Parts: sequence; structure tokens; C-alpha cells
Amino acid sequence: VQLQASGGGLVQAGGSLRLSCTASARTFSTSSVGWFRQAPGKEREFVAVISWLGHSASYADSVRGRFDISRDNAKNTVYLQMNSLKPEDTAVYYCAGRSGWYTTKTSDYDYWGQGTLVTVSS
Repeated sequence: VQLQASGGGLVQAGGSLRLSCTASARTFSTSSVGWFRQAPGKEREFVAVISWLGHSASYADSVRGRFDISRDNAKNTVYLQMNSLKPEDTAVYYCAGRSGWYTTKTSDYDYWGQGTLVTVSS
């Protein structure tokens, strides 16, 4: 399965962006999908994850209440709506998928997208 992340860009603090993660295979609809991010000089960290039917989701404490993850399995796409962005949200954002129940561990994911850069200016 190949993933294509898009929607990144430059935004001022307090602004919003919506990231998209589109998959090449229909098996995506039975995969849990997570968003992770990596800032310069830092390790990749968990942001949000959604179950394969979209009934369950989990968020990192740093984004809870500001970010919302959703999916449209008919379009093989998962979204990350990011509101009230802060400079510390600046990072390359990656989407990743795995079969089975979702986790927050990067090592549990089977396939990854190429990443999209989000830059939040102060």
C-alpha cells in the first residue's frame, strides 16, 4: 500500500490547515491510520490515530482539542484538521497505516507516506 500525504504549507499562528492521506489500495479501508510528526532535531512522535471504521480515535496531549482526525473509506483518504496552530506544531507530518487495532507507537506501523511539511510562523 502506498500513501500520499498532502496539504502542508506555511500558516500563521492561530491558523488552520487540513492534511490528507490518500492510499493506493482498497485494503486501506481495513487499516488503522495514524499521523505522526518530526520536527528538526527531534524524534518522530505520535499525533493522532483513527481506527479502520473511524469509530475510535486517539490524540497526543499536545494536540487534543485542536486537531481532529477523520476518514472517508470510500475515497481511501484520512484527514487531519489542524486548528489553532502553534509554532511548536512546525514539523514534517507523516501518515502511516497498519492492519488491526490502532496504536501510538511508530514501530507498529507497516507502511508510511512521504511526509508533508507544516510551518507555523509566530
